Amino acid sequence: MEALRETGGWDPFNVTEDADLGMRLARFGYRVGVIDSATWEEAPVGFGQWLRQRTRWFKGWMQTWVVHMRQPLRLMRELGLRGFLALQLLVGGTVLSAVVHPIFMAVVVDDILAGEFFAFGETVEESFRKALAVAVLAVGYLGSGVLGLVGLARRRMLGIAWVLLTIPVYWLLLSFAAWRALYHFVRNPYAWEKTPHGLARSSRRGGRGRADASMRSRSRRP
Repeated sequence: MEALRETGGWDPFNVTEDADLGMRLARFGYRVGVIDSATWEEAPVGFGQWLRQRTRWFKGWMQTWVVHMRQPLRLMRELGLRGFLALQLLVGGTVLSAVVHPIFMAVVVDDILAGEFFAFGETVEESFRKALAVAVLAVGYLGSGVLGLVGLARRRMLGIAWVLLTIPVYWLLLSFAAWRALYHFVRNPYAWEKTPHGLARSSRRGGRGRADASMRSRSRRP
């Protein structure tokens, strides 16, 4: 509580207040750690719930980046170069990559259909672009798949490892959420699309959670 009060508490207008608060704590010299424990909070069970949650996350990251980058030189002094780069990569980079991903994929698909994806480019710029595309496909998809396998193995859930084959589709859905977040950021930046919980079959709250979640999903933060 002392640290929260010192840093001004959380921003009630930021829809991912934990991202903003973590950055503010870092600017005040605090460090944030991770508790090695399990969480019983389930992921959204429907596409609509998932989309609203991811939209809110992306919009909050946009808010966090814009707010803290108002004075970039001061931010770099307070965070140091490492922390400053972390903000650009983890917050700004996550949003930017999701926004440009459909454009990138459209270029890749066009090259594949034209039979030019693995061909050398006529210019250095074109060759670099194609090499970058191959690297993103190989490292991005493969890396995400490996991380998913590791997580499933630790949870002894390798029986559903087939879902990792849908990563390319999932990334496109994330891009859709990012573009939706950008629209909301411009038109209605403080709207809070709440995520109902207690709906999954694995939920520990059961039927009671469904009623509570339904009630909470209708509420909105001013």
